[in-house]
This record gives sequence, structure tokens and C-alpha cells, in this order.
Amino acid sequence: MLKCRGRLYLLSFCLPVILSFACASYQPRRAREKREMRGVWVATVNNLDWPSRRDLSAAEQQRELVAIFDAAVAHRLNAIFLQVRPMADAIYPSQLEPWSQFLGDPPSYDPLAFAVAEAHKRGLELHAWFNPYRGHALAANAYQYGKFVWMDPGDAEVQRRSLDVIADVVRRYDVDGVHLDDYFYPYPEKDFDFPDALTYDRYKAGGGRLSLGDWRRDNINQFVRELHRSVKAIRPSVEVGISPFGIWRPHNPPQIEGLDAYDKIYADSKKWLESGWVDYLAPQLYWPIDKKEQSFPVLMRWWVEHDRRAAGIVAGMSINRHPPEEIARQIAVMRREGGVGFILFSARKLYTLPVELAAE
Repeated sequence: MLKCRGRLYLLSFCLPVILSFACASYQPRRAREKREMRGVWVATVNNLDWPSRRDLSAAEQQRELVAIFDAAVAHRLNAIFLQVRPMADAIYPSQLEPWSQFLGDPPSYDPLAFAVAEAHKRGLELHAWFNPYRGHALAANAYQYGKFVWMDPGDAEVQRRSLDVIADVVRRYDVDGVHLDDYFYPYPEKDFDFPDALTYDRYKAGGGRLSLGDWRRDNINQFVRELHRSVKAIRPSVEVGISPFGIWRPHNPPQIEGLDAYDKIYADSKKWLESGWVDYLAPQLYWPIDKKEQSFPVLMRWWVEHDRRAAGIVAGMSINRHPPEEIARQIAVMRREGGVGFILFSARKLYTLPVELAAE
């Protein structure tokens, strides 16, 4: 029995390599002429997009994922952003993370290897989407905060684990990109702060002099910088992108109001862009065009103007919140303002869009 299990485990690690040779003719985005990115987020957390239930068979899971990919092709999209680590877990065989509860029992196939192969077969890029700090009850150095468990971004062990997990995927799978969303430090809960006092006290005891806010931002900055460096050291063609909250700070530009992501979730996304630590930035611009305080065109223009290294600004758009007519207008604005593409949130609404929506 142990010998059989060992063979199965070895096969699960070899299969991605075998499939990558089968897809050898597929060229990642940076290896050919750059094209407009037209993506869709496929969320696994809480079975939001895929799989629809935790009790699906392997064949049912595969059929659902293929249907999403076929819908993406029909809508002239060219990139899938598949959530592979929703809560310090894995939707693929891993020696570093437990199997994800959202896929039920481990199936008889490798979902990530299957996704890469099926995406590339259709001319779609496959970007692996990670949550670096959202965890589960058994995760190390984690706290219950709000409705989720959060690993401490200030803990060196937590940072190293997340970087190792991402590096493992880049080595083993023929992914086109590594992608992070807006979950770094959690969005603030009313009346209480994130419980990382012990970590911050340890930092100060070691001679650290940064304020709490600056220290938290520096923790995230170090992670983003090291993420980009480590991925490029393994496979330079793999894109590293982040989708931060769409407002860097209120009043930037002057008419903009809303959450201060710099001060409340400690995400200095403008610095990542200006420092060259991302290959593109996809701010979540989930607001309508006509809302002055969070104007889609004004924010789109602001981000493009601050992309001085010409990495590329990709507009994060919500098809869960807005009708197709609004999304079509936003795509036109994105192109007019100099953006390099868009990503739609999320796949469960993809079937409701008109096929011609993403056409140039």
C-alpha cells in the first residue's frame, strides 16, 4: 500500500512536467509580441466560481473548468487567473500546503496541470492566483480576525512559506504568470486592530525604529520585492502581477474619496509600480464611470500617468456588479486612457455577457 501511494505521489509531481512538454508549442505572453490582456478571475474560495460544489467528481470538475475556458474563448478573452491558493491550501498536489477543502477529497488528477494544459490548448494564458496571507485554523502564526484567519505578514516564517509555495508552482507548472489580489493586511474590522503586537514588539526589541504603519508597509514591500526577484530567477518569462484596491490614497487624484489602502491595509501599490516590482498592475476599479468620488476614467488615467516604467495598467472590472453596457464603456475608456488590458471579476457571470463585449 505504501509503495502504491508513493507511486501515485510521484506521478502527481511528474504529471505537470509531462503536460508542459505536450504544450511546448504554446508561447507565454512575454515571448511574443505583447497583446492586450483580456482576462477573467476564476475564484475557488468558497466555491465562488469553480468548482460549483465540493462534492463533484473529477470528471464533473473538469467539465466545469473546460466550460469556463470555452466561455472565455467565445468572449475573445486570452487569460485565465485561477485561484490556486485561497487559504494557505492548494488545489494541486503539494508537499508544502494541505489540500484545499473547496475541491473536496483529492481527485484522481492534478487540477492545476489539467488547467494549464486545457488553457494552452485554447490559446489562453494561465496565471496562478495566490493569497499570500489568508489562512486556516491550523496555519502557523495565524490569528482569527473578522470572518477569516490571517497569517501574520510581519512574521519572517510566514513570508518565507508563501514565497516557497509560489516558487514551487513556478518550478513545477508551465504557468504564464503569478498573481496576487488585494489581501495583504486584512481590511480593518470595526473597533479593533490587527493583533500583531507581539511581532511588532519583537521587531522593536531587535532595534527596529519604524512606526507601526511604516513597519507593516515595509513587510509587504519586502514581500513584493522578493516575490518578483525569486520568480524571475526561476523563469524570467513568468509575469508577476498584483491587483490592489483601486484607490492608492484618497485625493489622488483630488476628487477621489474612499478607503485609504496605504494607511488601512498597508498596501503601497504606487511604490510597487514605480520600483519595477511588478510586470503589470491591475487596480480593482469596480466603480461605475459616472460616480464622481470613485470615477473609473479618472482613476484609470491616474494609474496610467504613474506607470512611469511602462509596466502596463490592466483595469480590474466587476461583471458581478455592473451590466454589460457599463463594462463595454469601461473597456473603451481603458483603451482610450492607455491601459493594456482588463480582468473581469468573476467567471460565474461570464456566461451572461454578450460575445462581442471584448472585441477590439
